[in-house]
Amino acid sequence: MSPDDMQAQGFIQSVGYNVKSFWNESNNLAKQAEMDQNLAWMYEMKKAAGKTLFTRQALMKYGSQVQLFPGVEEWFDRIQDYGDKVGVKVEHYIISSGLKEMIEGTKVGRKFKKIFASSFLFDRDDVAIWPAQAVNYTNKTQFLFRIEKGLLDLNDQRVNDHFSPAQLKVPFRNMIYIGDSDTDVPCMKLVNSRGGYSIGVYDVKSNDKSKVYKMMRDKRIKYFAPADYTPNHALDRLVKDIIERTAKNEQLERRYYSCQNEVIANDSRELVEERNKTNLILALEDSGSFARTYKIIAKMKKIKSWNSQETKSIIKIALENSQVRYIANSDELKPFFYQLMGNQKSDLIDQLKKILA
Repeated sequence: MSPDDMQAQGFIQSVGYNVKSFWNESNNLAKQAEMDQNLAWMYEMKKAAGKTLFTRQALMKYGSQVQLFPGVEEWFDRIQDYGDKVGVKVEHYIISSGLKEMIEGTKVGRKFKKIFASSFLFDRDDVAIWPAQAVNYTNKTQFLFRIEKGLLDLNDQRVNDHFSPAQLKVPFRNMIYIGDSDTDVPCMKLVNSRGGYSIGVYDVKSNDKSKVYKMMRDKRIKYFAPADYTPNHALDRLVKDIIERTAKNEQLERRYYSCQNEVIANDSRELVEERNKTNLILALEDSGSFARTYKIIAKMKKIKSWNSQETKSIIKIALENSQVRYIANSDELKPFFYQLMGNQKSDLIDQLKKILA
């Protein structure tokens, strides 16, 4: 989104630091204290601010000074409109190791459905007093799962629950992850491995592609393009192509799940029928009256087919249970038994045929 660290675009200079010195001090603190690097620079920001009011408003003001890549300001509405045109709902999220309050202050801060980034806890006067969230390269991936499941509240523990494919709000196959730094690599790899699209972008001015080349070799990204978000440039065309492909893919996915659901429903019906057949066989075996036998056989007649084991069980019951055997050759039962036996041959069938004769 920006060619440089957001802290280095106004804040560091305003507190009298040299950018390089600030990061050296922050990194040394992290190393010496075995501290998360993000927590280290958040601490250094708070310390460097000194007596200056370190408020949410101040941080958002610094965010408003952040320089964006070409075309970023117009990107969001244009891409969402394009998605609407081809039948795809486009949502924008940002997962950043930068500072949430600064991102909110940028010209595009309101364009994101959700901002996942490092942030401060503020007191009643809106003064930053403690880190509320530290987002580093390893824990960035958790937010992809939150987006996938539509659980954007950071305290929603259901993110660890199993969701069926139909319950997923944004399946990984429909995700496009655009990144330009090493902290993006775990997310890029995850999106790639799950069928989504990871895009590495590089600065147009420097034209340094070494990082995206490495990402490509390491299979972290599927594509790379200049960080130029203006209409009809490479990134714009690439993302639109992916959106069009997503529209077609989702049509196929809907057909797939329709077929799959039909099979599941059919299997469920067959399972119910098998259970019903088992229950009827057990009921026939336990039948203690002619009336009960007639009722059970009437239900059995409605079933289209019986497998060989079920047939054998029913015939055996007809031979051994007197409440079945004595009325087996009645007009109500005899057709059922003949249909059940069909052309099969066995000693049990021969015995039953003698009773039916």
